[in-house]
Amino acid sequence: MKFSLGFSPCPNDTFIFDALVNHKIDTEGFEFEVVLEDVQTLNEWARGDKLDISKISYGVLPLVLDKYIVLNSGGALGKGVGPLLITREEVPSTNTINSMKIAVPGVNTTAHMLFSLAYPEAKHKTFLVFHEIEEAVLSGKVDAGVIIHENRFTYQQKGLHKVVDLGAYWEETIKVPIPLGGIVIKRTVDSLMQKKIDQLIRKSLEYAFENYPLITDYVRQHSQEMDESVMRQHIDLYVNNYSLALGADGKKAVQKLLSVYQHVHQGSSIGTESIFI
Repeated sequence: MKFSLGFSPCPNDTFIFDALVNHKIDTEGFEFEVVLEDVQTLNEWARGDKLDISKISYGVLPLVLDKYIVLNSGGALGKGVGPLLITREEVPSTNTINSMKIAVPGVNTTAHMLFSLAYPEAKHKTFLVFHEIEEAVLSGKVDAGVIIHENRFTYQQKGLHKVVDLGAYWEETIKVPIPLGGIVIKRTVDSLMQKKIDQLIRKSLEYAFENYPLITDYVRQHSQEMDESVMRQHIDLYVNNYSLALGADGKKAVQKLLSVYQHVHQGSSIGTESIFI
């Protein structure tokens, strides 16, 4: 059986899926047509029902639950891993943020949802691909930006200032880990196959962990000229036990995020479909 599979070129995703897509483990007869794209593109594709299996931002999950169900393995949740709001200059007050032009990495991203939770009155938002946001802040195209991924490790070197850790705000306010990204599979895929693919993703990650801190050619190839130490920081930050299996805490965090979505979007309804395989 062959399935289309989409994930990002970021080190955390290539680290997780390397062994699966490059046949370093027994794929038990399953084959995968792999597409690497930024997460906002993957979010849009999920809304269009394009791929069989895909990485998505949990922020878009409420909009695709009718088509997809969440796998236990391969996602990104944790503590101290959330997006950061940054500026060129230090900011004196929340009211200042509310009047600023803010760059956010995609309308349906978890980062946007967390920003909206912390700053519900901030309306002047522009949506950019995540790796364009630092430069947009530096150039003055925007007043502030919400950064994710490896930009967490580079913004200070460029003289930018952290206004707030949106992940810490979530943890202090909601009291659960931050659900950043998950792996979803089409509901039309047979449930037994859904479970087998979930197990294969877990085996792929277990293989990667067994060989870590090795950075493989596959991870390096897609890391956009990132330094190896930054690749490891990236992996250490976003890949953990929740990536192996959501568990009860991880599932509770995702359910909390769905509740916050309804609050942020003023009572938007979410389907009654099951969330997890």
